Amino acid sequence: AMALAGDLWAELPAERRIFCSVLLFSWAVYLWEAFLAHRQRRVYRTTTHVPQELGQIMDSETFEKSRLYQLDKSTFSFWSGLYSEVEGTMILLCGGIPFLWKLSGQISGRAGFGPEYEIVQSLVFLLLATLFSAVTGLPWSLYNTFVIEEKHGFNQQTLGFFFKDAIKKFVVTQCILLPVTSLLLYIIKIGGDYFFIYAWLFTLVVSLVLVTIYADYIAPLFDKFIPLPEGELKQQIETMAKSIDFPLTKVYVVEGSKRSSHSNAYFYGFFKNKRIVLFDTLLEDYSALNKEPAEGEDGENEETKSKTKNKKQGCKNEEVLAVLGHELGHWKLGHTVKNIIISQMNSFLCFFLFAVLIGQKELFAAFGFYDTQPTLIGLMIIFQFIFSPYNEVLSFCLTVLSRRFEFQADAFAKELGKAKDLYSALIKLNKDNLGFPVSDWIFSMWHYSHPPLLERLQALKDAKQE
Repeated sequence: AMALAGDLWAELPAERRIFCSVLLFSWAVYLWEAFLAHRQRRVYRTTTHVPQELGQIMDSETFEKSRLYQLDKSTFSFWSGLYSEVEGTMILLCGGIPFLWKLSGQISGRAGFGPEYEIVQSLVFLLLATLFSAVTGLPWSLYNTFVIEEKHGFNQQTLGFFFKDAIKKFVVTQCILLPVTSLLLYIIKIGGDYFFIYAWLFTLVVSLVLVTIYADYIAPLFDKFIPLPEGELKQQIETMAKSIDFPLTKVYVVEGSKRSSHSNAYFYGFFKNKRIVLFDTLLEDYSALNKEPAEGEDGENEETKSKTKNKKQGCKNEEVLAVLGHELGHWKLGHTVKNIIISQMNSFLCFFLFAVLIGQKELFAAFGFYDTQPTLIGLMIIFQFIFSPYNEVLSFCLTVLSRRFEFQADAFAKELGKAKDLYSALIKLNKDNLGFPVSDWIFSMWHYSHPPLLERLQALKDAKQE
C-alpha cells in the first residue's frame, strides 16, 4: 500500500505535489497545535486546587478565576484556530487567490490601469485581501473582547470605541502597507540579478524607521501618552537608568486602561535617545482602575467603562523599578540587538531563497497561476507557504532563545538588588493578568516565550532569601 501510494505520488505533476504538500503540512501543524492545546486544557480542567508549592503565592479564589479564564481562552482559541484552518483550506481548494487576483485586475482595469500596471493590481489585491481578513476576523475579535475579556473583568472598551479603533487600525495599516509594498515590488522589478540585496536593505530601513516612529507618531493615534509626573518614581527610574548607562530621555505613562486592564512596560528608541513607556495599569498609584471617577466626569467614560469594582491592581514603586530592571537587563545584555541581528539574517536568507525560487513556474501553477507570475503572488506563495516548515522550526528556536533571555534579564535585575521586589511583582502581575501557573510541559516548551512563573520565582528565590 505504501509503495502504491509512493508510485501515485510520483506520477502527480510537480505543481500538484507542491499544492498537496503545502496543504498537508498546514493541517499537520494545526493538528500538532490542537494536540498541545488539548493537553493544556486537560491541565486547566483537572488542576482545581492550588498545588502545595503555590500555597504561599496564590489564594484559591484567584487560582480558580485564573483557571476559568485560561480555560475559556483555550476553548476560544481551539474554535478560532479550526475556523482559520478550514477557511485557509477552502480558499486554496476553491482557487480564492487567483480569483482575487483576477478581480483586482478588473477593478484596476476599470480605473484605467491595464495588465502592464502589475504594481497597481497588486495594491488592489492587497487591499481586498486585508479587507477580507478584517471582515472575517471581526466576529472572533468581538467575541474575544466583549464575551471572554468582559466576562473575566479585563475589557474596558465600549462597542463604539472598539469599532472606531478597528477602523483606525485598518486605515493606518493600509497607509503603511500599500506604499511600502509598492516600493518593494518596484525594487524587485528593477533590481536585476541582485534585487534580493536591495529588497533586504529596503525592508531593513523600513523596519528601523517604523521602530523609530512607532511610539512617537503611530501609537499616540490609539492611546494617550503623558510624561510621568515629577516625583519619587521618576527620580528612582532616572537614577537606575544612569547607574547602568542607559541613555534615558523621557518616561511616559500610557492610558492602557482605556481598552484593557492587562499591564505592560517597554522601552524604545535608538542610540542616545531611549524612552520608557509604562502602562498605567502597571502602576498602583496611577491606574485609573484603582480610582473612583470624579463627579460629573463623563468625557472619557463615554468611551470607556469604569470598572471601579475591580480589586486594587498594579505594583508599588519598588516593584515597578524591579520590572524595569528586568526590561533594562534586555538592553544591557544586548538582547534587543541580538534579536534585530537574527531577524535581519533571517530576512536576508528568505530574500535570497526567494530569488532562487521565483523563476520556478511550477510554484505559481500549484496555486492556479498558469499564465502569469505576479511578483506579489510569488512573495506570498514562497514566504507564506513554501517557507512554512522553516518558519515553524525558526519560531520554536526563537521561543527557546526568548526564555533564555528572560532568565538572564531576571538575573540582571537580581544583580541590581531587585530580587525581592521582582519576586513580588511577578506574583502581582500574574494575579492581575490571571495567569495560570500550572502548565503541560510540552505545551509550555513549544509556546511559552517567557518561562513559567514557578521557574522564574525559583531562580529568584535564593537571592530573595539572602
